[in-house]
Amino acid sequence: MGNDLATDGVEEIVHVQQGAMGAIVRSEVEAQLDAAHKYRRSITRFQADALSMATISQEVAESCIYSLPRMDKGEQKMITGPSVRLAEICASAYGNLHVGGRIIDEDEKEITAQGGAWDLEKNLRVTVETRRRITNKAGRRYSDDMVTVTGNAAVSIAIRNAILRVIPRAYVDVIYDRVRLVAVGDAKTLGARRTEVIARLNKLGVPTDRILLRLGKTGPDDVGLDDLETLIGLGTAIKANDLTIDEAFAAPAPAPAAPSEDGKRIAVGKVQP
Repeated sequence: MGNDLATDGVEEIVHVQQGAMGAIVRSEVEAQLDAAHKYRRSITRFQADALSMATISQEVAESCIYSLPRMDKGEQKMITGPSVRLAEICASAYGNLHVGGRIIDEDEKEITAQGGAWDLEKNLRVTVETRRRITNKAGRRYSDDMVTVTGNAAVSIAIRNAILRVIPRAYVDVIYDRVRLVAVGDAKTLGARRTEVIARLNKLGVPTDRILLRLGKTGPDDVGLDDLETLIGLGTAIKANDLTIDEAFAAPAPAPAAPSEDGKRIAVGKVQP
């Protein structure tokens, strides 16, 4: 009997706590909704504020560009566009926007994150899920620290995708075009920016031949403005731990072996003893 009374007491406390938390959450949401309808956003002010923040320096503008390799019909292509940083800037300038993210599932091979964005003024809410692999090429699971890093990256990407579905993409594209101009430059600055970006990647440990291989170019002088945008975006992805250097810039395949006169195969370019 005593145990039943103790259990009932615990359940009663839990119900009271849940009810109190629910009331607090409802109160906070109602306050946010009231403020959103009272202080409505200005699209003109949003674009001005976002542009000011995203182009305040070349370094900030570069962080707003993001690149990832993706397979498309058996062919690897580069996807370049707004980064997590640009999504955060747009969310801050847009206003009346509630965003959040969390890990919702984890197994031996993948981690799943959920990101959400809620436009309190227009009552538009979007939830997006992102999955990230937590095993290496050999199928071995990452260390606990790397799983945490990968999970954080997955949450950031999920939040970015949710934000960019709530804020009209046409607005974001206008800001991204200005960001690209500041980060990449134009034909007049191409030579200097090309040297600077390649040198920076070299310092990260990426040899020039791997940079050219990624772009499909034969020499540095062939690297154009679109290529610079890709390189800057890959640098952003590496810094955010979304890509490793090997994933962003694969090493060249080993040279094929050629047959020698006695039938033995020797590597091309090697001197036969």
